[in-house]
Amino acid sequence: MTHRSRRLRRRTVAASVLTLGLLVAVSAVAVNAFELRDKLSNLERKIELLVDPPPDRVIAAAVRVTPEPEEVEEDLTADPTVAPSLAAGETAPPAPTATPRPQKVKVDVNLLKKPDKWFISQLDKESCAVAGTQMVLALHGKGDLSESFQHQLERRIDEWESRRDSLNGGWGPSAIVNALEAYGVHGYEVRAYDTRGLALRDAARSISKYHAPVILLSWRGAHTWVMTGYRADGDPLAFKSAKVSGAYILDPWYPRVSTIWGASDRPGTYQDAAEMRRNYLPWKRPEGHYPDRDGLFIAVVPTQALNR
Repeated sequence: MTHRSRRLRRRTVAASVLTLGLLVAVSAVAVNAFELRDKLSNLERKIELLVDPPPDRVIAAAVRVTPEPEEVEEDLTADPTVAPSLAAGETAPPAPTATPRPQKVKVDVNLLKKPDKWFISQLDKESCAVAGTQMVLALHGKGDLSESFQHQLERRIDEWESRRDSLNGGWGPSAIVNALEAYGVHGYEVRAYDTRGLALRDAARSISKYHAPVILLSWRGAHTWVMTGYRADGDPLAFKSAKVSGAYILDPWYPRVSTIWGASDRPGTYQDAAEMRRNYLPWKRPEGHYPDRDGLFIAVVPTQALNR
């Protein structure tokens, strides 16, 4: 049976069960329609998973990124006043010219001058990964920002989903990588970090090196942010210890308001350190255990230059 027919089957069964539930719940609709709708939507999803769970496809494990060593300091143990001994007739070689070190100055980097031009909102509350993937594809010149293209992307999830990527089925970070590959954007990989600072520095370094956006898994892995730039106290390509203070973000949730996370910000908003601490949190999903992600900061990072 094809993925598409499997999904059609489980939705048909789920719809049949829900029809019975709706007949029982008609009287409650007038009392709290929105709450009931959400509960029924969650019930339908649970029934879908029972009828036809996502396939147990093998996926690439998240690449664990460890802290880079600090920059190599000058060798201060040698005494510069002591010249090397020379044999008779030898002349001292010319002193090597010291390579000047780059000056550590604050940097403000953003790939986008007009972030509104590269933004599309997610079409429903569960499509943040779809919209985030769509924006990255558009930035690489491999897709557009139409609603029809977002629907097309969403419908293809059966090709990429795996319970190892999302125990609930549907989109996880590995599915994002597979979708990008399917449309010709190669080289993205899922990475995991012990600290937020390390994650942001690696993301900033990738943005500057490849001129390509990074996808951050925010809200403990429940949401997708597209990071297009950053501010730091130094160039992260030149200074391995550079501290990234915040990031420029395209948030697919905009212009919605979350009852948990609050109002979303318009495209290209700079999220400072406080906002990153509030939103970009270690992976922790209620549906179960993810061995290579739990307790870590997760990002989908480019390893090749922007295609466009």
